[in-house]
Amino acid sequence: MPYLIDGHNLIPKFGLRLDSVDDEMELVSILQEFARRKRQHVDVYFDGAPVGSAGTRSLGTVRAHFIRLGQTADNAMRARLNNMGKAARNWVVVSSDHEVQSAARANHAKFVSSEEFVKLAREVMQSAPETSAPEKKLSMREVEEWLNLFRDKGD
Repeated sequence: MPYLIDGHNLIPKFGLRLDSVDDEMELVSILQEFARRKRQHVDVYFDGAPVGSAGTRSLGTVRAHFIRLGQTADNAMRARLNNMGKAARNWVVVSSDHEVQSAARANHAKFVSSEEFVKLAREVMQSAPETSAPEKKLSMREVEEWLNLFRDKGD
């Protein structure tokens, strides 16, 4: 299930600082890794975007919505849930805000608190990394054969 996340609500739960210049992009980086490992799409909302910075940016499997100053991410998330109709039941809403949770409940979306999501994300991140084919070690004989091959090419 894709995730609809209240970004500023989540930043301090990961131990990041809301007053940091790059707090939002640090969270997006964490969410990108989470989304990659879970193979899920993530939409994250941040409010307080200055003039000219508001809008939506696709960052891999994470879509970051920067809500203009004077508006709130909570309102944008509630509107998004209301506009989804029955499709909302396919989403997981991440917020500790009671109004956002109520909107999720009213639209039959699943929801988890920010604290619960951090626990889930940490479990996902600490799980064994995705394994590719194990790297095959070359024997000394194979190394010598490769070295001889390259020496012969140099002549």
